[in-house]
Amino acid sequence: MVAEKEIYNKISSIKNTKKITKAMEMVAVSKMRKTVKRMHIRRPYSTMIKKIINHLIQANLEHKHIYLEKRTVKRIGLIIISTDRGLCGSLNTNLFKKVLIKIKKYSEKNVISDLIIFGVKGFNFFNKCSGNIITSVTNVGDKPSLSDFTHAIKIILQMYKNKVIDKLFLANNEFNNTIIYTPMINQLLPLLKKDIKKEGLCQKWDYLYEPDSNLLLDFLLNRYVESQIYQGILENIASEQSARMIAMKMATDNSGKIIKELKLIYNKTRQASITRELTEIISGASAVSLT
Repeated sequence: MVAEKEIYNKISSIKNTKKITKAMEMVAVSKMRKTVKRMHIRRPYSTMIKKIINHLIQANLEHKHIYLEKRTVKRIGLIIISTDRGLCGSLNTNLFKKVLIKIKKYSEKNVISDLIIFGVKGFNFFNKCSGNIITSVTNVGDKPSLSDFTHAIKIILQMYKNKVIDKLFLANNEFNNTIIYTPMINQLLPLLKKDIKKEGLCQKWDYLYEPDSNLLLDFLLNRYVESQIYQGILENIASEQSARMIAMKMATDNSGKIIKELKLIYNKTRQASITRELTEIISGASAVSLT
């Protein structure tokens, strides 16, 4: 009887868990659609500014901006975009593994890594790893604006301009579809000259600047870096909701399988208990009839 009660309580507990995971799955589906829509709306802008910047750095600039200068790498900056909440599978873990490999690679060359963390999970993980965290931004919600990250971005860009760091990387999950999201680490600074044909640029040309090339280039290149970081944040949020949806669906499905297995065990235990009780009654009746 005790065993039956324990199994019954387990079934009830897992049923309650299944209701919760199912509700979380539905919420994640709704949020995913919204975040993916926001991400896709902004993708054309991110793609276009990439092309403009690539055109720009191919031209004969009258002012050599600091973002285009290559220098000996003694220190790097890593902007790591993670989630504020868990229950999203291995989304953060896969990205953190890739970041740790990058840090180790530069560490072997005696290059120090400074970290800028967006998200609670990233901050907690790299804080335990004794990472050199310069600044962090956490708990911005599912609808962040660029202004939430402007202060942190300004800090890291100022460090680059002051030659405290010599390279700047962005680490985030890139959203491909609802099933596939890829952990990526892309170099933001210094700007790399890319193959014109691969980027779909038929030709290159010079620009005329009004009123001052120095001022315009600084504004445009800063805006480019900000746009790539913000696009990375939107990609990561879309990946997070997608990963959470899949994780909760798998949890719901697994709960259903466990409930079926426990019900089978419960029925077998109950049947064995009833059979034992019947055997005891028959045995008792037989003993009474013999006396």
